[in-house]
Amino acid sequence: MPSFRIHLAALALTMGLVGCSTTGAPATQAGVEATPASTAVPPTPMPTSVPSALREDTEAILDSLGGYPCPDSDFTCVDLEVPLNHLDPANPETIEVVFGVLPATGERKGMFVTAVGGPGGSGLASADSYTGTFDPAITEAFDVVFFDQRGIAASGGLQCVQAAIAFYRSEWDATTPEGEAALAETAERFAGECVAEMGDSSLLPYLGTEQAVEDLEVFRQAMGDDRFWLYGESYGTQFAQTYAAAHPERLAGLILDGPVDLNLTGLEYFEEQATAFSDVLGMTLAACAEDEACAEDFSADPAAAYDRLAARLSEGPTSFDFPLPSGGLAERDISLADLETAAAGYVYSETARMIFLRALAAADARGDLVPLARVLYDSLYLYPETLEPVPDPTYSDAIYYAVECNDYDYGPAQEFFRAGDPVEASLLRLASIFYGDLPCAYWPADGFAPGRPAPLVADGIPTLVMVGTADPATPIGNAFRIVEHLADGYLVIEEGGPHVIFGWGNTCVDDLVTAYLVDDELPARQTNCEGVVIDPYLPLAPEEAAAFADPLEAMLSVDDEIYYLPEYYYWDLETPSGVGCPYGGRLAFEPSDVGEQFAFEACAFSRGFVMTGTGEYNYDEESFSLQLSVTGLASGELEYVRDADGVIRVTGEYGGETIDLSG
Repeated sequence: MPSFRIHLAALALTMGLVGCSTTGAPATQAGVEATPASTAVPPTPMPTSVPSALREDTEAILDSLGGYPCPDSDFTCVDLEVPLNHLDPANPETIEVVFGVLPATGERKGMFVTAVGGPGGSGLASADSYTGTFDPAITEAFDVVFFDQRGIAASGGLQCVQAAIAFYRSEWDATTPEGEAALAETAERFAGECVAEMGDSSLLPYLGTEQAVEDLEVFRQAMGDDRFWLYGESYGTQFAQTYAAAHPERLAGLILDGPVDLNLTGLEYFEEQATAFSDVLGMTLAACAEDEACAEDFSADPAAAYDRLAARLSEGPTSFDFPLPSGGLAERDISLADLETAAAGYVYSETARMIFLRALAAADARGDLVPLARVLYDSLYLYPETLEPVPDPTYSDAIYYAVECNDYDYGPAQEFFRAGDPVEASLLRLASIFYGDLPCAYWPADGFAPGRPAPLVADGIPTLVMVGTADPATPIGNAFRIVEHLADGYLVIEEGGPHVIFGWGNTCVDDLVTAYLVDDELPARQTNCEGVVIDPYLPLAPEEAAAFADPLEAMLSVDDEIYYLPEYYYWDLETPSGVGCPYGGRLAFEPSDVGEQFAFEACAFSRGFVMTGTGEYNYDEESFSLQLSVTGLASGELEYVRDADGVIRVTGEYGGETIDLSG
């Protein structure tokens, strides 16, 4: 039930650290060191086959179901008509839910279904990018399945974008009676405006997880599989556990990645989550202090720098000039709520944490709030030019609350606030996250009152439970409690790491999952994989170009600055976009026939190195090149090329001299 939006596009391969240790002993939350191998408990053999009597081949089944190419995807989509209310067979109403299938390319072993995070995330939007991180052995052996849960994207498209932006940018200060009253009013307003913006409140009672898992069961029957493998990430683990409890005989294997402990009440969950966000932000700041390059970019200890900025913003928003993508400047401001939104949105993964630290360093050492604003606007999906919401059909805040307020029982707002008192008192940072589900106190009546389910046992279902120690959204305690009750559970822990650890390029994690799925190979009862809290820190570009030793150093800096711009790093690779450059001018980027193309217009990332020209990132050749006219400290014509092997060369003329430099 993570409450802050997760960038699904951020599942690019940003991790390269490998290594793991294994143990058969149960984990303890206080320490995750490997126990001696002599304590190992022999794993239960996995089923070697999943019979499906007289099943047709997948392509024939998809054709019979009216399959069609999913838009801009290698998957085949199926529009499946399902009961609106699975709990009332007498109700004839139906809705349509869309599933996407990528048939196995080799000898088929079975069906591998992914339930993505949120709630509110579009599985179909993630299908191709996620599958691209799979070992080819998985796509050879399995029909890979993603879906848009009822109400989301292709399965309804319910949204409340405007209401959500207003809610997230409001002040969530419950430390005073006046703050509580204001937050309660904000949450109540959001609940009403979100439902109104959705446009069809009649569906609200039927959007909870209990109904949604039955849609998957209808799909399983349509595909003719007796049993299948189910992977859930983040909220998807909430979905997967609910399905496993309802239909245990239909699962051959279960993977819970970044898991939610369903036994916790909503208030208990958010108390743990707020603590985890605060802890992971603290880990991030501490990791910066231990990274020489990161620490040097700050004027003082990074944690002190964050707290100093937070204290300043608590007195009121700070104004600054923001460089617009179209050119020119606009006066903007940042509040304490904005700082907390930016921090919370960027502590989900190692690279995002590093980008946030660069923005914080700029604010601390240079008084430059622009990088922090870039992080904020990306976190909120706002156009930097206008601060209007960026249409995002891949995620729905409306469905987040429709599901959460259905799945969990929340009482009046005052119960929320009184439960939040000890959280506010104990946490130095990000305590406001505790109030993420406060709108549920005002949400229209849901379809059922579930209480909390019994712990999942999953007898006969080998279950992997996976988590990073720096997971802010689904704290590691969830994983420990879940695996404790499983009949056949296996715990995988990544030190540091992102929220959701499969598919980020950590071979310790990814190889284990592949072996589990493809080769029926069960791991030891506990596996510890190496990882980090932040990626190696990239120092801020110098403010003055005079600090560069030569044009090669200047161009290397430009390359790095472009890559880690939030607007570019999390770009959708489809929509023409751009940024206002830090010291004037603009940079535009858009897709091209071979990859990406760039246009520089008097763009400067450091004063005195002003660039006008073009660039290209060629996907096939894996090369990045720039052809630039440079003015400022000196004038020249430079070509920069970074090839597939990482070899870099700068040639041309600069300051009246011929340049041919490589690195």
